[in-house]
Amino acid sequence: MIARLRALAFEILFYAGSAVLVPFACATALVGGATMRRGVLLWFQWHRLVSRYVLGIETRITGAARPEGPAFYVAKHQSFYETFELTRILGAPVVVMKRELGDIPFWGWVAKRYGAIMVDRDASSQALREMMRQAQAARAAGRPVLLFPEGTRVDPGETPALKSGFAGLYRALGLPAVPIALETARVWPRKGMKHAGVVEFRFAEPLPPGMKREAIEAAAHAGINAIETERLVG
Repeated sequence: MIARLRALAFEILFYAGSAVLVPFACATALVGGATMRRGVLLWFQWHRLVSRYVLGIETRITGAARPEGPAFYVAKHQSFYETFELTRILGAPVVVMKRELGDIPFWGWVAKRYGAIMVDRDASSQALREMMRQAQAARAAGRPVLLFPEGTRVDPGETPALKSGFAGLYRALGLPAVPIALETARVWPRKGMKHAGVVEFRFAEPLPPGMKREAIEAAAHAGINAIETERLVG
């Protein structure tokens, strides 16, 4: 009963706050740049506050120290929670998302103003060239880049292969890649009720730029699934 009441209170408070913060963040898209990123982060900070103090979800960051400069962060994807929380932790990184989202009226324009990289699943030569151009622009801006390389949310224990676009982005960015393992589905499942608990975000040692495709894909896959592997071994 307490968990249900917390979940209900979260929905009410988060969406009530979003009704104010989302239009504000969208308005900052007219200015763009750092102003827009601050507007977006206000919304994500609100999500953090109500998640922590209403739902009772605590974020715990473990593992290796992050690189001083920009990096290419690749994370496990189990729930909605990490899309907000990692963007907050990394300070409004460039986010890689599927091109269909960029085609949504107005929202797509806002995402592009924010600096999102749109990935075309058809992987035509023109689409790949555009993706590479956007990746190089992100690097020139000095911002970190965030990708969920599995392409969609997966259930605990699932370790699908990385999508093919990961290696191309890694090559185009020329940045160290940092795998992030997490276990958000333990408290925020894709289906079912959210409940209190501690969420671990484990940052792996940075992988240097310039690795061969097979090697970088294997290392990144192992890194984002480190917690899954531990559970299987244990």
